[in-house]
Amino acid sequence: MAKTIHRPEYAVLRHALRDLRAQRGVTQAQLADALGRSQAFVSEVERGSRRLDVLELVDFCRALNASAACLVADLEAGSKPFPKRRREDSHR
Repeated sequence: MAKTIHRPEYAVLRHALRDLRAQRGVTQAQLADALGRSQAFVSEVERGSRRLDVLELVDFCRALNASAACLVADLEAGSKPFPKRRREDSHR
């Protein structure tokens, strides 16, 4: 089995977290501040060069006012959590 960080499912998780952050209008620096971590940490997670453990995932979701349980349930169901808004939706 491939390392977790290289599995396609982990890429879905990373993209979901990045999309959620963007939807909330939060910058990497703002999220890092809320987490008490560096902006580089958030960037590394989003790029896939740093793996999150479950407690860090919960922290990310809490900082973005989202449910980690719902995120994981969506991932398990195979649906894309926190889908990107269409361009026309983001201007409303």
